[in-house]
Amino acid sequence: MTASKENLNVQKLVVGVGLVLFVIKIVAWYITSSVAILTDALESTVNVVASFIGLYSLILSAKPRDTEHPYGHGKVEFISAGIEGALIAVAGLVIIYEAINNLRHPHEIGSLDFGILLVGVAAAVNFGVGFLAVKRGRKNNSLALIASGTHLKSDTYSSIGIIAGLVLMRFTGWVWVDSVVALIFAFVIIFTGLKIVRSSIAGIMDEVDEELLKKIVATLNEHREENWVDVHNLRIIKYGSVLHLDFHFTVPWYLNVHQAHVEVDKIDHLVKEKFGESVEMFVHTDGCLDFSCQICSKQDCPERKAAFVKRVEWVVGNISSNNKHRLE
Repeated sequence: MTASKENLNVQKLVVGVGLVLFVIKIVAWYITSSVAILTDALESTVNVVASFIGLYSLILSAKPRDTEHPYGHGKVEFISAGIEGALIAVAGLVIIYEAINNLRHPHEIGSLDFGILLVGVAAAVNFGVGFLAVKRGRKNNSLALIASGTHLKSDTYSSIGIIAGLVLMRFTGWVWVDSVVALIFAFVIIFTGLKIVRSSIAGIMDEVDEELLKKIVATLNEHREENWVDVHNLRIIKYGSVLHLDFHFTVPWYLNVHQAHVEVDKIDHLVKEKFGESVEMFVHTDGCLDFSCQICSKQDCPERKAAFVKRVEWVVGNISSNNKHRLE
């Protein structure tokens, strides 16, 4: 199964679960009149809307590239995640309003035991589906799926806090606890939403993913071969589940086109084995120059102009620079 298809199937599960849990929480709120449970229900409303947006974005991002979108449609996932994050933050603001209003005008809470049970079931299901969505999203580089899963998991954490508050209120009779719990988790929800928006903007602006870049550099260093004189001008761009990687690759200048391509194929296989088949790699091969001899460890080089001095370790700094490597 392709990464796009796998992402789509998981998002469909998120949509279905979101609808069911929304109904459960509305029932729990109706029978208890708890503003804390209303907090959970309102976030579930956002879950449902956001999951449909995420589903649409994944359907669109799975479309093949065309003349108008030569790199595919994957960028729509960043827009989807941004909308979802904004909706989460708005839900947090609504919750704050309801909680403050309830503090000013408290009302009776009923059927707490049954309400706690319903919220508990919803929390358990939310966490399971959210964990699956985040795991698949990270595996397939899908920000839309990660956003959906993060949203569900944050919903779980808020539900746990709400349950704790309701249990406290059940045994103490302190009605104000309902509103205080809602306020606390409203701020947690807003923080989560803004964090997703931040990630979305970073993706749209092609911000460097430092952690991913470090992993790629470490992989290349670990499996480095003697014909790989240097890698420079390396850039990574994400298009939904597709990871676009391009760089300049210095090899011994006397290799013919076929021999140089064999070295490129080795790196391509290495990167895809480590980071998945959704990686596309564009490589510009360069021939080494005389100053490259000092950092080239090739033993049987027939064209060596200078003795080997030391190997230059590849790090994020020199592998991202648009210059061939040389001794300082």
